[in-house]
Amino acid sequence: MAALYFLADGIDDIAAQLRSGLEIEAIMECAVAVALLAGTIMGARYTRVLLADAQRNEAALNVARGAMADLIRLRFEQWNLTGSERDVALFAIKGATIPEIARLRGSAEGTVRSQLSQIYNKAQVSNQTMLLALFLDELIDPLIENQP
Repeated sequence: MAALYFLADGIDDIAAQLRSGLEIEAIMECAVAVALLAGTIMGARYTRVLLADAQRNEAALNVARGAMADLIRLRFEQWNLTGSERDVALFAIKGATIPEIARLRGSAEGTVRSQLSQIYNKAQVSNQTMLLALFLDELIDPLIENQP
């Protein structure tokens, strides 16, 4: 609205000066008002593009979250993890350390180590990084296979 006001004011000044002689100040005022209006319009368009991109990214992220959750659930069932092992495995996948998992679960670190050992055995991996890699590989492989 301000840009339109300044533009209208500049045009009014130019119209008034046409009779008595045009001054550079009025022309500059109109040029600045046009630039302000153009910048406002371009900014609004760019903001709409950014909002649309953000919505698409959020939708893709929700799909990925769902795919990861489904994959984790499926693997935990295939490995026949107990409820406690599922909890520990989920914390491990999220990157928690043994002391953190023990604290979060209210159990001893030795118990968590034992459960992680059982999880790694059932998943046929030897450490936390490899456990996470199992899930990432399964999510990434279809993306790589679909590339031209």
